[in-house]
Amino acid sequence: MKRNFITVFALLAWMKAYPQNQPADSSGYEKRKLKIEEVNWVSGYYTQDGNNSAVTGGVGTEELTDFSNTVDLKLIKYGKDGVKNNLTIEVGLDNYTSASSDMIDLSANSSASSADNRFYPSLSYLRENDVKGQAVGGGLSFSSEYDYFSAGANIHFAKKSKNRNGEFTAKFQSFFDQVTMIKPIELRGGPGRRREPRNTYALSLSYSQIINPELQVVVLGDVITQKGYLGLPFHRVYFNNTSVRMENLPDTRLKIPLAVMASYFPGGRVIIKAYYRYYMDDWKISSHTFNLEIPIKVTPTFSLSPFGRMYVQQATEHFAGYGEYTIDETYYTSNYDLSAFNSNFVGLGLKYIPLRGIFGIKHFNAVEFRYGHYTKSTDMISDVISMHLKFK
Repeated sequence: MKRNFITVFALLAWMKAYPQNQPADSSGYEKRKLKIEEVNWVSGYYTQDGNNSAVTGGVGTEELTDFSNTVDLKLIKYGKDGVKNNLTIEVGLDNYTSASSDMIDLSANSSASSADNRFYPSLSYLRENDVKGQAVGGGLSFSSEYDYFSAGANIHFAKKSKNRNGEFTAKFQSFFDQVTMIKPIELRGGPGRRREPRNTYALSLSYSQIINPELQVVVLGDVITQKGYLGLPFHRVYFNNTSVRMENLPDTRLKIPLAVMASYFPGGRVIIKAYYRYYMDDWKISSHTFNLEIPIKVTPTFSLSPFGRMYVQQATEHFAGYGEYTIDETYYTSNYDLSAFNSNFVGLGLKYIPLRGIFGIKHFNAVEFRYGHYTKSTDMISDVISMHLKFK
């Protein structure tokens, strides 16, 4: 926490001192150097509680806290042909504590699994050509924590319509993960810890259209395939004969989410943003998501955004609760994230964009706070609060 504030205040001091006006080049040549366009710092605190932990077979505490911080630096450079080159560097660090993960060892008062850090840097590049109305780019990402490592890559393409009112985008992503097989303590034996692979490939397509000055619509669709070890080794399953095993799920999965978004500007100071998504996969899970957010501009510099989300899910055919399985089942899990449930998430965002910058610093031009409260029909609750600082 202390390190983050030192970083931010150092950044503020640098931006305050940085000269606003550079002397003109007498040669008449326009220099096209790589320059900072935007810096974002997002910090969030998340807490949850419940009584359906998969670590203890679908019963027991789900208490967890997470403190996250991400900083991204956006750099731009214009080429001689007017093409805009965008380079984004992002670094994230999460620190969490988990009472449920601590129960991997049922007799431990505090084990190594009770707390962990996740480090996730990424790098992306986008080349925008306004004349042709198209953009192409790609990126790399990494994520590392105690029992999990992931490396990802993506490519991105976007093309605007002739009248520039519509845009088609396509993105292909791949993730190559390694899961460390940390079993519940009573199920250990044989070879030492090993890693199991998990590969994910995702194709995302979308089309946005400006219908008129008041209405914009976006249609989205994804096809996601996964192969490898798709469960978690420390998730227990208890059978009706009192025996216990670690969860076992199919090693392939196909996911297809479809969604539509709309932004409506009725005039004045209000925007209505609506979102609907339908999801299905070959584990027989299906779900519906409804989201509504209404940003309201209270003053020229201050706005608030109440929001709400409703979610309804049908369970996978492989789910059952504590002690409900017979011993002859092939696949089994007591992870309530794969069960039938409904949930609600409501909250409020506050955004401040002063005309002359925050604290008189011209480049420190926006601050936003958001709070949300989540309830799940399985008696799980959570709260999240976040802060976003923007420098441009």
